[in-house]
Amino acid sequence: MPPDAEAIAEQVFAALADPSRRATATDLAARLPITRQAIAKHLALLAEAGLVTAEPGERRRVRYRLHSAPMQVAQQFLAALVRDWDGPLWALQKHLDGPARGPGTIPSHET
Repeated sequence: MPPDAEAIAEQVFAALADPSRRATATDLAARLPITRQAIAKHLALLAEAGLVTAEPGERRRVRYRLHSAPMQVAQQFLAALVRDWDGPLWALQKHLDGPARGPGTIPSHET
């Protein structure tokens, strides 16, 4: 993973943290009590994270195009976390689910 992948992943997660940003603009306008200015702010943050780009549309409208590359970087970041943590977490679970020891019993590796 490139050295700046963690920063890209952080931007992606921050951009997607707000449920308003995970919906489409049409959904936002129809379902949420949100102003056009608030939608513009959300879209600007998504653009800053590289998830969308603004393109001029008809009249004064702006079209936004989605980009999956930053999401792929975020997925790679999460996959690396899984690789790093699955083994230790499995070992901890196995240890915790192991045979119960009575009080005062010394584990075999300490004798």
